[in-house]
Amino acid sequence: MAGGSGSVAALWTEVNRCGQSGDFTRALKAVNKILHESRDDVTALHCKIVCLIQNGGFKEALNVINTHTKLLTSDMIGFEKAYCEYRLNRVEHALKTIEGISEQTDKLKELYGQVLYRLERYDECEAVYKDLIRNSQDEYEEERKTNLAAVQAAQSTWENTTPEDLGLPESTYELCYNAACSLIGQGQFKQAMKKLQEAEELCRMSLAEDSDVTEEDIDAELAVIHSQMAFIMQLQGRSDDALQLYNQVIKLKPSDVGLLAVTANNIITINKDQNVFDSKKKVKLMNADGVEHKLAKKQLQAIEFNKALLAMYTNQADQCRKLSSTLLSQNPGHPQPVLIQVAQLCREKQHNKAIELLQRFSEEHPESASGIKLTMAQLYLTQGHVTKACDILKSIEDFKHKQGMVSALVTLYSHEEDIDSAIDVFSQAIQYYQSEQPGSSAHLSLVREAADFKLRYGRKKEAISDLEQLWKQNTKDVHTLAQLISAYSLVDQDKAKALSKHLPSPDTMSFNIDVDELENSHGATYVRKKAAKVGGESVPKEQGQGEVKKKKKKKKGKLPKNYDPKSTPDPERWLPMRERSYYRGRKKGKKKEQVGRGTQGATSGATAELDASKMASSPPTSPRPGSGTGIAPNVVPPRQQKPAASGATRKKAPQKKKKGGKGGW
Repeated sequence: MAGGSGSVAALWTEVNRCGQSGDFTRALKAVNKILHESRDDVTALHCKIVCLIQNGGFKEALNVINTHTKLLTSDMIGFEKAYCEYRLNRVEHALKTIEGISEQTDKLKELYGQVLYRLERYDECEAVYKDLIRNSQDEYEEERKTNLAAVQAAQSTWENTTPEDLGLPESTYELCYNAACSLIGQGQFKQAMKKLQEAEELCRMSLAEDSDVTEEDIDAELAVIHSQMAFIMQLQGRSDDALQLYNQVIKLKPSDVGLLAVTANNIITINKDQNVFDSKKKVKLMNADGVEHKLAKKQLQAIEFNKALLAMYTNQADQCRKLSSTLLSQNPGHPQPVLIQVAQLCREKQHNKAIELLQRFSEEHPESASGIKLTMAQLYLTQGHVTKACDILKSIEDFKHKQGMVSALVTLYSHEEDIDSAIDVFSQAIQYYQSEQPGSSAHLSLVREAADFKLRYGRKKEAISDLEQLWKQNTKDVHTLAQLISAYSLVDQDKAKALSKHLPSPDTMSFNIDVDELENSHGATYVRKKAAKVGGESVPKEQGQGEVKKKKKKKKGKLPKNYDPKSTPDPERWLPMRERSYYRGRKKGKKKEQVGRGTQGATSGATAELDASKMASSPPTSPRPGSGTGIAPNVVPPRQQKPAASGATRKKAPQKKKKGGKGGW
């Protein structure tokens, strides 16, 4: 026993020395030897669990804890158990373990805050970190403030709440990055981009101080900042810049699978129905192991939606239906899966089935009916069923009296020439605002539009009440008063005369404008001719007095080139040729000269020389031998050529390209 106790003491010394040096592998071997000597040593079991956790053996450590539950109580080993469950992504079990521990230490509260963050219970998580920062003073204060800033960023992004200003510093790039994420959630993209640029500078400065850090390590650390910058660019419509930055992040191959999945998803949203092969490659990054434990529920949901849309764009109808059905079962009240199914049915030209699916979903989930009914109305319009689309739009209670909805309904009814229904839409909207927001800008603008609409379609009698209401709101509105008088002139002329007294006098309406100067101005399109000024009485001038009208000189006609002034012109030159006295008609039996019948280039003069009938009647003489005075025709046989149009240029025919190697065509 003495020898055994001495060896155990030496083993404990070895465990202590290895623990201080961080060599937990050797410490674990020493602890196992101690447990071989004493299986129920609680301290040795506890040390073994710590060594396993330090070496990453969370499952083995949890097995040791569960095996020795009688010896290891929750107060003794509760933190280690909860931490192992947290690292094994058993977050719900970790929460139960923490809540079952009576003594809440600082390290347990730290773990409690991490668990609440993973469960997306951000309000409780924020309270835990506030308590830790308030009641603890150690070297981990900066890490706690970073985690608190991350909680506020998550609240701003996923819960659409404006976080409380806690005065957190931005001295590190992690704090600056979390502040930028919070600004993105609030829609302040320019300010968020500035914060991200500051975070990048702080990151480079802090990592440059460490000589062991390489440029590749700095780029890997900056990957999350660059990805967030690209996201802001994408939201601002700078898709090309965002895509370039996203691809740079992908090429770095960061170890964070969550970052890779989000970046790949955003690239797919930019590609849409283009570059689908690249999008298919990016899907592999979204399906990596462990992604579901790195992202929030809304991020995972968006990724699954985009997978279904990509299947639709790549004409994988069965895959699209399968994914959308799974999404619908996981999110029964969410309209997005149903809209994806409807889009797929529309691509297959099954519009009636799509409308039936939308109708059924809107009845089962009335809280999401507004957006669904808008889609139904759009489908009806694409099919040309305008009246059905109007009925659907009128049934949306949330948008029924909105100005945009009133405008859409009036436009559609006007297109169908259903003026009564359009006026009814105006009347219901005006009645609603009369009871809810009387005298508001929306109310008066609707009354004005209703009056103008009725006047445009000749409904002056119906426009009287609207015009009276508008005029009572502003009695100085002359335009409305004139419209009201015009409308009353058809119904009650006495009332129209009474209202006409409120019109301003012509003197008050004059604006001291010189009409002549205005008409003669540079921009006038019509200038009135001024009448001649008459001084005194107009006395008719006697003949010969006053100005004599100038006679216009007639231009001399041009004479023909062959005009001979000595010869007398033909008195019958104005008559048609057939009516002239010397016309004898056409001579029959003589053929016209054949033009262009000879060889190419031959002239009509040559044919005349060859015509024997036109030669002199003197007897032909034979040339004497050797005299050489006779002329004989030089007849050349015609060449076979293709005729070309006069003046046309001839182009060389294109040669055939060679195929294969040398010499082959």
